[in-house]
Amino acid sequence: MFKSRGCAQALRRAATIRQTVPTPLAAARLPCRSYSQAVERTAQASRTAPVITPSKSRAEWQKQDAVLVQHLNDVFSPLKFPPELASRILTHASHPDAMRRHNGRLSFVGRRVLQSYLLMFIHSSPALRPEHDYELILERALNTYVLGEHVAPKWQIGKVLKWRPMNVGNMSKPLGPNVEVPSPLMNLEPDNARSVGMYKVHGTTVEALVGGVFHQFGGSVAHRLFHTRVLPHLLLQGSHEGLHVAYHDHAREVCEKMGGPQGPLLR
Repeated sequence: MFKSRGCAQALRRAATIRQTVPTPLAAARLPCRSYSQAVERTAQASRTAPVITPSKSRAEWQKQDAVLVQHLNDVFSPLKFPPELASRILTHASHPDAMRRHNGRLSFVGRRVLQSYLLMFIHSSPALRPEHDYELILERALNTYVLGEHVAPKWQIGKVLKWRPMNVGNMSKPLGPNVEVPSPLMNLEPDNARSVGMYKVHGTTVEALVGGVFHQFGGSVAHRLFHTRVLPHLLLQGSHEGLHVAYHDHAREVCEKMGGPQGPLLR
């Protein structure tokens, strides 16, 4: 009798608790009653969230960006690079300043631009043969390490690029404008340059530069950049890397028609 009464009272208390405690789903619905409200609140939170950047004053950022702008304007004259674009192109994700901005997205775009221009060049070339493999030609010519080894030095990217070498022990410090490069890193053999990530990082920056030019100045300028400042440096004799040897003569011909390796980028 007492046991039955106790059980009944316990069941009533449990039922009361279930009625008064909201379910997780119901609780989640209370703050936002509609999808549009949820989207608006998320957008507001994004706008008010603090942006974390390395601790430098505005004057310090402007001074550093001015060096990067000057370098790109000199190498790719008469193009005029905005400070935000120049600092994005010349900042790799490995550098602490990448918290502010880096060249990851531009390099993604630049790779596709390079591949498109090379495919159009090959497809229209009189040197094209049925046995030629488009994918293999692209992989050997536009490999990021190849761009870093053979194109980046022509643009003197190593003088200003902000990045951090890897696998170098206590010499692994952020590099960039006005930073003294450790002497062991200044004249690396190709295999060592690959191991510390230099060719990879420099090649990524070449891609980012092409992506930045395409974004800022348009496809026509990027196309001329490709045929006068990129492809001529990929005509590597006696190597399986670089542009397929069958297309070397045509590449030189197109480059000369555009004014040579220092031909005008603007018309």
